[in-house]
Amino acid sequence: MELAHSLLLNEEAYNQLGEVQKAEFIFEWLRYLEKLLLATSRNDVREKQKTLVEQLLSLLNNSPGPPTRKLLAKNLAILYSIGDTFSVYEAIDKCNDLIRSKDDSPSYLPTKLAAVVCLGSLYKKLGRILGNTFTDTVGNILKAVKSAESQGRYEIMLSLQNILNGLGAAAAPCHRDVYKAARSCLTDRSMAVRCAAAKCLLELQNEAIFMWSTDLDSVATLCFKSFEGSNYDVRISVSKLLGTILAKAITSKHPGTASRQSIRRVSLEEVLELLGTGFLRGSSGFLRASGDMLKGTSSVSRDVRVGVTQAYVVFVSTLGGAWLEKNFAAFLSHILSLVSQSHPKATQTQIDAICCRRCVSFILRTTIGGLLGEKAQLAVVKDICQAIWKLKKVMDVAASQHMLVCALQELGNLIHNLGTTAAPLLQDSSTGLLDSILSVTLHPSISVRLAAAWCLHCIAVALPSYLTPLLDCCLERLTGHKSSPEAVTGFSFAVAALLGAVKHCPLGIPHGKGKIIMTLAEDLLCSAAQNSRLSAQRTQAGWLLIAALMTLGPAVVSHHLARVLLLWKCVFPASPKDLETEKSRGDSFTWQVTLEGRAGALCAIKSFVSHCGDLLTEEVIQRLLPPLPCAVDLLTQLSSILKMYGSPLKTPSVVYRQRLYELLILLPPETYEGNLCAILKELAADLTAPDIQVSASTFLLPPLCHQDDLLILSPLLQETDHRFIEEQLLLGNGVACGSLEYDPYLIYEKDVEGDSVPKPLPPALSVISSAAKLFGVVCAHVGETQRLPILEQLLDSIKHTKGARQQVVQLHVVSSVSSFLKYVALSKGCLGPEELKRFALTLVTGALESTNPLLRCAAAEAWARLAQVLDDGAFTAGLAQVSFDKLKSARDVVTRTGHSLALGSLHRYLGGISSSQHLNSCIGILYTLAQDSTSPDVQTWALHSLSLIIDSAGPLYYVHVEPTLSLIIMLLLNVPPTHAEVHQSLGRCLNALITTLGPELQGNSTSISTLRASCLLGCAVMQDNPDCLVQAQAISCLQQLHMFAPRHVNLSSLVSCLCVNLYSPYLLLRRAVLACLRQLVQREAAEVSEHAVMLAKDSREELTPDADIREVGLEGALLILLDKETDERLCHDIKETLNYMLTSMAVEKLSLWLKLCKDVLAASADCTAITCVDTMQEEEGDKGDDASVLTTRHDEKSHPFTNPRWATRVFAAECVCRIINQCENATSAHFDIALAQEMKKKDSRNDFLVLHLADLIRMAFMAATDHSDQLRLSGLEMLLVVIRRFATVPEPEFPGHVILEQYQANVGAALRPAFTSETPPDVTAKACQVCSAWIASGVVSDLNDLRRVHQLLVSSLTKIQAGKEALSHLYNESASTMEILAVLKAWAEVYIIAVQRHKNHRQPLKTTSCLEDSIRNGSCSSDGLLDLVYADLGTLSRLWLAALQDFALLTLPSEFASQLPAEGGAFYTAETSENAKLQYYNSWALILHATALWLTSTGFVVADPDEGASDLSRPVTPTSMCQGSSSGATIKSPEDVYTDRFHLILGISVEFLCSLRSDATMESITACLHALQALLDVPWPRSKIGSDQDLGIELLNVLHRVILTRESPSIQLASLEVVRQIICAAQEHVKEKRRSAEVDDGAAEKETLPEFGEGKDTGGLVPGKSLVFATLELCVCILVRQLPELNPKLTGSPGVKARKPQMLSEDGSRLVSAALVILSELPAVCSPEGSISILPTILYLTIGVLRETAVKLPGGQLSSTVAASLQALKGILSSPMARAEKSHTAWTDLLRSALTTVLDCWDPEHFSLVDETHEELDEVSLLTAITVFILSTSPEVTTIPCLQKRCIDKFKATLEIKDPMVQIKTYQLLHSIFQYPNPAVSYPYIYSLASCIMEKLQEIDKRKPENTAELQIFQEGIKVLETLVTVAEEHHRSQLVACLLPILISFLLDENALGSATSIMRNLHDFALQNLMQIGPQYSSVFKSLVASSPALKARLEAAIKGNQESVKVKIPTSKYTKSPGKNSSIQLKTSFL
Repeated sequence: MELAHSLLLNEEAYNQLGEVQKAEFIFEWLRYLEKLLLATSRNDVREKQKTLVEQLLSLLNNSPGPPTRKLLAKNLAILYSIGDTFSVYEAIDKCNDLIRSKDDSPSYLPTKLAAVVCLGSLYKKLGRILGNTFTDTVGNILKAVKSAESQGRYEIMLSLQNILNGLGAAAAPCHRDVYKAARSCLTDRSMAVRCAAAKCLLELQNEAIFMWSTDLDSVATLCFKSFEGSNYDVRISVSKLLGTILAKAITSKHPGTASRQSIRRVSLEEVLELLGTGFLRGSSGFLRASGDMLKGTSSVSRDVRVGVTQAYVVFVSTLGGAWLEKNFAAFLSHILSLVSQSHPKATQTQIDAICCRRCVSFILRTTIGGLLGEKAQLAVVKDICQAIWKLKKVMDVAASQHMLVCALQELGNLIHNLGTTAAPLLQDSSTGLLDSILSVTLHPSISVRLAAAWCLHCIAVALPSYLTPLLDCCLERLTGHKSSPEAVTGFSFAVAALLGAVKHCPLGIPHGKGKIIMTLAEDLLCSAAQNSRLSAQRTQAGWLLIAALMTLGPAVVSHHLARVLLLWKCVFPASPKDLETEKSRGDSFTWQVTLEGRAGALCAIKSFVSHCGDLLTEEVIQRLLPPLPCAVDLLTQLSSILKMYGSPLKTPSVVYRQRLYELLILLPPETYEGNLCAILKELAADLTAPDIQVSASTFLLPPLCHQDDLLILSPLLQETDHRFIEEQLLLGNGVACGSLEYDPYLIYEKDVEGDSVPKPLPPALSVISSAAKLFGVVCAHVGETQRLPILEQLLDSIKHTKGARQQVVQLHVVSSVSSFLKYVALSKGCLGPEELKRFALTLVTGALESTNPLLRCAAAEAWARLAQVLDDGAFTAGLAQVSFDKLKSARDVVTRTGHSLALGSLHRYLGGISSSQHLNSCIGILYTLAQDSTSPDVQTWALHSLSLIIDSAGPLYYVHVEPTLSLIIMLLLNVPPTHAEVHQSLGRCLNALITTLGPELQGNSTSISTLRASCLLGCAVMQDNPDCLVQAQAISCLQQLHMFAPRHVNLSSLVSCLCVNLYSPYLLLRRAVLACLRQLVQREAAEVSEHAVMLAKDSREELTPDADIREVGLEGALLILLDKETDERLCHDIKETLNYMLTSMAVEKLSLWLKLCKDVLAASADCTAITCVDTMQEEEGDKGDDASVLTTRHDEKSHPFTNPRWATRVFAAECVCRIINQCENATSAHFDIALAQEMKKKDSRNDFLVLHLADLIRMAFMAATDHSDQLRLSGLEMLLVVIRRFATVPEPEFPGHVILEQYQANVGAALRPAFTSETPPDVTAKACQVCSAWIASGVVSDLNDLRRVHQLLVSSLTKIQAGKEALSHLYNESASTMEILAVLKAWAEVYIIAVQRHKNHRQPLKTTSCLEDSIRNGSCSSDGLLDLVYADLGTLSRLWLAALQDFALLTLPSEFASQLPAEGGAFYTAETSENAKLQYYNSWALILHATALWLTSTGFVVADPDEGASDLSRPVTPTSMCQGSSSGATIKSPEDVYTDRFHLILGISVEFLCSLRSDATMESITACLHALQALLDVPWPRSKIGSDQDLGIELLNVLHRVILTRESPSIQLASLEVVRQIICAAQEHVKEKRRSAEVDDGAAEKETLPEFGEGKDTGGLVPGKSLVFATLELCVCILVRQLPELNPKLTGSPGVKARKPQMLSEDGSRLVSAALVILSELPAVCSPEGSISILPTILYLTIGVLRETAVKLPGGQLSSTVAASLQALKGILSSPMARAEKSHTAWTDLLRSALTTVLDCWDPEHFSLVDETHEELDEVSLLTAITVFILSTSPEVTTIPCLQKRCIDKFKATLEIKDPMVQIKTYQLLHSIFQYPNPAVSYPYIYSLASCIMEKLQEIDKRKPENTAELQIFQEGIKVLETLVTVAEEHHRSQLVACLLPILISFLLDENALGSATSIMRNLHDFALQNLMQIGPQYSSVFKSLVASSPALKARLEAAIKGNQESVKVKIPTSKYTKSPGKNSSIQLKTSFL
């Protein structure tokens, strides 16, 4: 293939190839040439032009296939348009000659066709340059039409279209001729020719004025004729032609002067009249029609009607939405008049009426729904309402009924789609919308009553707040008008429809409604017999209500089940005898009523079984069963009853059958085992009944065929946008479309197709499909012996009927046997005796050769199922052989198609039929059939079958891949485009092949490259195919290729193909485009987006998606599509695609995405709403520019998003939240305005979220204040996200303020509407969450500003105080639970924050200045917030406790259900407890935390005055905790109340923490742990925990588990904090016990005191019983997880081994520190013996942490873990246990060992990694540890000579280290040791080290300090010496002072030196001088004698003092040097450890 890539055709390579490869080679060359020509310079092209033209023209004679000729023509045209045009005339002449040629042989045809295509292409591209030749060409082509066959006519029409397109107005002389030719082709017998003619005429009408003026009528009639016998594509093309021409006739501005003849203007009325004629009279013209009308025979064929319907839609769409808005009233009245009585033909039979209504509904739905924005739709609703009022006044029922049905259905659909945005309409009394619908509910016609009920259903789904009022209203009227038959049926329909709406409304209806409806239904059923005029209606109504009630689900139905079952039992006679007496007694009317009642009862039970599966217990099933045998008995008697009473019973009996069958299908077959045979006989009779005339194959068979087969075999079954009306063509002329009046019981079911009205088929048809389905089940369950006679009977019935009847019976029998085989195959059953197999085979073989394609399809499926059931290789092989033989011998299409599909099906169900030789013969036969060009059908079926075999054969197929692929390519290149179905099958085969090859397509071997090139070539051919479904196939093939070999698919051309088809009118093509896009953007979103924009810029077209992509990018185009699209699957794909794009690109293209979302949200926002906020904002004098951002609505040039629907706006709002999340994962600059502005300055392309904050707030505000509730929820969510993310972002211009502060007015204004009384609870609940987040965020510090939002929460608190009784009765009780809990949770959050701020504020403040600041700024806010909450705290605490108590009850396991209060809890009712659980789960945690904080603030000591004697909950619900058997009269002491509360909180926490569900949120766990912390903050609960050891241990175990299962550091830290508090509690308890014991036993001897604390006298700790052991486990878990080296098992050595120390992360350090604190507290909980047993562990861990983390840090700091371990060491060493008698010696030994271990850490022989580790180790940490030992233990630990010597050596060694920081620290540590009061400890150190220090200081005297560190060393040394002076005994002091003074004096400077000295020396001078000033007076005698003895010293001292006084005059003396720069560290050390 690479050889084909050259400018000139490589003839050498070409001539070496075989025939098939030649065609491929040429096609590949032409494809390449097209790209190459556009990229090559003009001169290069001109050089080679002559050769190229010759090569291209010579190809004409090579009989090129359709795709090749198209490309050839295109290249020729491009070549001439780029190169010279002088030889073009020769080319045109040559083509004309070829067309004129007299050779009519089939082999010459491709050449002629190629010439025709070339002409079209040349004229299209070169246009008027060829002006003077076109008359000859057109004449020549038109002459050829007359003799051409269908392919020729097809190509000629398309060629003419191109010629007209190229020449434009210049072609006027030929217009009439072309028009004449195209007219005849428009009614051609070939459908493809009709489509081509329509396209040609569409092009012609651009210039040919006569088509839409003088010849308008004849064009219309011609189009109507063209619709007759048309297929879908013809209807699409012709309706487009007709619609466009009619639209043009209305809008055109006539060129007045140019054409003199006066052309009449056509009015809208005339155009509509014209279309109406087509709709009502069809194509029969006016004269003929009147004759037929007199005879009463003519009925318009359905395809004409459907075509005209589509033309209406095109007509309106062409004129556009604005036109429709203007002319809607006229349009509506015309459309409705199509089904009025003034045209009786359209509605003379019910079947016709229903079909016409469908068409009318489709016109209204598509135009109003597709073209109008929400505002316009609201206006339309009013118009439709007025129409309904007018129609209601019409007295003649028949005249108006169908118009009313259409109007009501459209009204319902409109409101359903508008959702809550329609609320203002319903509130507007002038429209009277609800009144009009309710009044029509009484209409005499049943279809109108049903339509009205459905309309109410739609209103309720759209506006849930109207559901309950409407239900009440209908129930009230139903009760009030019981005596009117219309009212009884009308309002019962309405109630049933409204009940069906409940499942779409999450907020539900009050629980009590179920009871009212049940009572009413019972009443209707009981009173039915009282009045014969009403009995049928009341019976129907009663059962309908019960059936609808079942859809409310188990929670409601369980309360009424007993009554329903009783009614069910009563409706059937108790025994067969009673049935006999019934038969003898009744008359026709009573039987009608009885059957109606029993059918209703069956329906109610069916509804129960399908909606309340949970209630179907064994017991209930046993109660359901008894009436079933009787129901079946009645079934068997029906035929005899019918004979007795005649036709009035016909429909009721069919309905009864259908209901019974439907119920039986749902029930498990075991339940009616005894009746199986009787049922089977009835089913057989039904399926072969003699009175069925209609063939209903199109609804019976599709479920039995395989989905993939249907698409190939019946184009009508494909999903299209016109499915709604196309369905009627599918059913055939005699069958009615579905309609609600055929089965009113469907009104409460959820419709399969989303929001449109349910469309049940007539009972006569639906009974057949139910019977066929049930037959499968029953036949599989009867004994094998009983199957035979039934099958025989069925076979005979086929043989004994003739003609059309035989087809019908065969259809029924095959479908029921297929369903039997399918059932047996799926349930792995077996077939039975041999004969059965024979019968089945005969039956299926007969059907395989039926003329009905669907029947063949079902038979092929059954054929394969039969083989699957028998599972016998020989039988399967036999079946395949039968097909082989048939295919070899048969020549007729029917047999060949049926058996070829049978082969495919066999493979589908049985894999590659095991033997490969089978596979080979199968493929061989199918290859042959696929090349049978005489019959496209055979090709289609054979190729489809081949695709199934490729799919199922898998790897076995590899050997056949190459031949198959070349066959596919050959066919693709040669099958005419008119046979689109063949191309579709070829596409399926190619797709299957690509899947089979899979990832191997990435390979580079020659064979794979060739295969890959062929696949790509095949895709290219299919992409160029005019048929949309073939293009869809091409896209999905490319999608597969892109998945397996992405590098080899040209992304840019694929994206361009996708973009062009984005708005395609074909649904399946759009779906393929989006499925592909969705896959592409997952991998390379940015590239796809760029390609799309580039391509759109290059293309100049205005009406395609390109225009949108140019303006708003691919993302915007997809959003626009999402707004227009109605297909759910497509919408889902669009959303997914956009989400993927957003995830990968939102951060880079931030402005684009935000602008898109903003445009979508702003396009519909009310300006008024926005400006009102801004005025507030400006009054408050906030920053003007941000306010103006919100007011100025930028002048939008035509907005790409015109009035988007609410669903699109909701999606846009969700996108904004996603964008914020994406930014959070990107850089921090998105949330830091200073940084963002700085980076924006650096590079203006940078873009950050924080710069768009005003937009984010504005979008959230617009969404939150919209009419649509869903949008309000999304808006509030967006606001919440914005508040949470931006609350802490500071405002750089105003330090101390945050950036969000300026938007507080907007936030307040966005929240206020959510708290009005009519807001639904879910919106209020969300708003509460936002309120609390806003208050808690701390954005607003001023209390007065906070009050606005706080006030909203206060108002909702007042509203909920009344409890579950007072809230609105519009929704289910669980909705009010949701609202109450949301309010309580919001308050809890605010309270928690208030308490935290108050706490932080009270902490001791470091400096006074800071204190003043905070008082000035916001101290009021920290306490103020608490004050705000404080006012309501009494109420809140009561409600919180009640809610927690509810939660505790609801979480009890199910076995305690009986103990729960019967009437529910404080905030939930017993019936809705299941729904309520979820609400409690969402909010309990914060409420728990708040309650715990409140309880601790009262310290468990202040009883609430209101609480007096009452228990926890409020008076409304007298449930109380742990109530005794007495009626709770006992008054609880405060102690009991506290205990209850304590256990409530503890119980909830432990229950939650010990069984953490995987969905438990971090928020809940944290809140729960914080609640426990708060609880243990105060003494009383601590004493409870301390005194109850088991409780403590349980809590510790639970916390241990939390730590193990949750990785989050914050949760682990919180858990450790609780552990610490538990240990403190235990310590307090032990202390208290010891104290009281000492007090009690004061007189007794000390020895007899019992031991308190764990470990008692033995020191043993029992795991599971010991608090200390549990704590140790937990701490070890934390430590080892952070420092695995501490675990001896892991390191494999027992000792503390020296390894390289490491720094832990911040979180790790915190956790380790917290664990160490807990460890150091443990000895205090133990008895002395106990402490001995745990001490080694604690010391090991503490020293281990010290060792592992002692890393050197700059500046000599200690890492936080080291600090913590030193602190812990100090705590352990100074423990009283070390000094207690019993433990003293053991402790001393252990502590000595510990000290040895610390010393060993340092010794070189301990190091494994000798030097570097030693380097890394921090000496300061270890020295500090030694010092801690020296100072904190009793002297005998450290004074052992050997240890003491090692310690002293360490200090000596350290003093020698050069690092100044180490020296400073060493001096500081020695300083503290020298001061130690016990001489035994301190003296040895003084003796050994003082002289060293002295020497060091004298060294400094010689080497002056050069930096602050050295200065500090000196200062610290002096301090040590001074300490020595003070410690020394009297008689040694003078010697020491004598040593010290010379050193000090040596640092003094005289006045001259002082001026020039460095700052360091000056500081030194000052320091020395100051010290001298202090020491001099203290030791004056030594001082004097020293100064006297040394004159040099004296002179120096005097000079210095003099110099100092000089400088004092200059500046005030500063004393700050005394503290010196190192003050921080020294202070830190002292406070930390020593």
